Amino acid sequence: MGVPEENKLQYLTGFGNDFGSEALPGALPVGQNNPRVCPYGLYAEQLSGTTFTAPRSQNKRSWLYRIRPSVTHEPFHPLNFPAEQLTADFERAVVTPNQLRWRPFSIPTDDVDFVRGLFTICGAGSPGKKDGYAIHVYTASASMDDCCLGNADGDMLIVPQQGGLRITTEFGIMEVLPGEICVIQRGMRFSVALLGSNARGYVLEVFQGHFTLPDLGLIGSNGLANPRDFDTPVAWFEERACNYTVIQKFEGELFSASQAFSPFNVVAWHGNYTPYKYDLAKFCPVNAVAFDHPDPSIFTVLTCPSAVPGTAVADFVIFPPRWTVAEHTFRPPYYHRNTMSEFMGLVRGMYEAKQEGFSPGGASLHLCMTPHGPDTQTFERAILPDSQQPSHLPGDTLAFMFETSYTPRVTPAALGSPHIDRNYYKCWMGLKSHFDRNWTPNAEPEGEAPPHANGN
Repeated sequence: MGVPEENKLQYLTGFGNDFGSEALPGALPVGQNNPRVCPYGLYAEQLSGTTFTAPRSQNKRSWLYRIRPSVTHEPFHPLNFPAEQLTADFERAVVTPNQLRWRPFSIPTDDVDFVRGLFTICGAGSPGKKDGYAIHVYTASASMDDCCLGNADGDMLIVPQQGGLRITTEFGIMEVLPGEICVIQRGMRFSVALLGSNARGYVLEVFQGHFTLPDLGLIGSNGLANPRDFDTPVAWFEERACNYTVIQKFEGELFSASQAFSPFNVVAWHGNYTPYKYDLAKFCPVNAVAFDHPDPSIFTVLTCPSAVPGTAVADFVIFPPRWTVAEHTFRPPYYHRNTMSEFMGLVRGMYEAKQEGFSPGGASLHLCMTPHGPDTQTFERAILPDSQQPSHLPGDTLAFMFETSYTPRVTPAALGSPHIDRNYYKCWMGLKSHFDRNWTPNAEPEGEAPPHANGN
């Protein structure tokens, strides 16, 4: 049984709120969480995303009221899945200081669903110790039919690049399109259906903590991703007898169990541990309006903090369409060596630091202290005098970055992938010396030095 069609894709708004939702009137117990007999004869089941004793400000849990509890299944058995394709064992992965880039990953021609289309690029730490992260891409040509995934290893931030996803969760249904993201937190069971014929995208999986909004500091109380723009699905359920497969991801390995009913039988729920989605077009960027290129941290959408203040297990950063107006400034991203490691993907358009070679559906990885920055064409264009006119990054561009304090280890499968660009380093080989021993401030191509250089 379900709810009326018009209710299926409604959302509750806000980030980290304590919500309540019911698909049938009165399904939520009043005044307590687990009464002797729940309304409609439902089972009460708590889903805890933190320890019971975590500080109240960090404590995450939800109560689910379901037709049958999730414990009702046959034993789990290992799923025959290539270990080189999906892994959380980074002790066997490779370290390299080289800049890495991958061309767009191919869409499978046979029937491959979201789970079977996951491919691990890199990661660090261990889900068994709840420490670290993993980065995957997915390519899919089929929906998950009578099958769901529950990830015991961590939270999954999903970034669609091609093809929309209809994601059914125990809390309700979300549709996530390219240009949007969603987060499925640890332990939540979900199934992915394709809205088109195929899909491709990226996944950031964090083994410790949870994603939160970054502090705004001197920016003030508004800007970047606003809490009101995050959406959580409303309760939806189905009462359906079927041969259903539950896949459990546990320390990077997949296990499957059979049960005789759909796991999406939650009639009501309440709590602050939920899946959610966000439209990246609602991100309100801030930028320099005088001179100099600010650090990319100003474009952070979500962060998973570590125990070290100001240092993240992983940040999700975007480079959205925006005005660039800074004067006397090299406007593309500057050349850089970073203690953090940076994985970049491109949802659409062209990234401002790469004129060619970095395509939607592809990726790049610049590891700890590995130098990187604009390619030769971008640099030469950015130092021309007419580059200082106010300009707007095209509305059809959207790049993003997963930035992490952990040094990634790259899987052998990713290094050996036919999609890897072994000529990536050549995009910088044309950078030539512009050194002029006779340079003076009056010789600047723009005819003048920055006002502050003369104390004005």
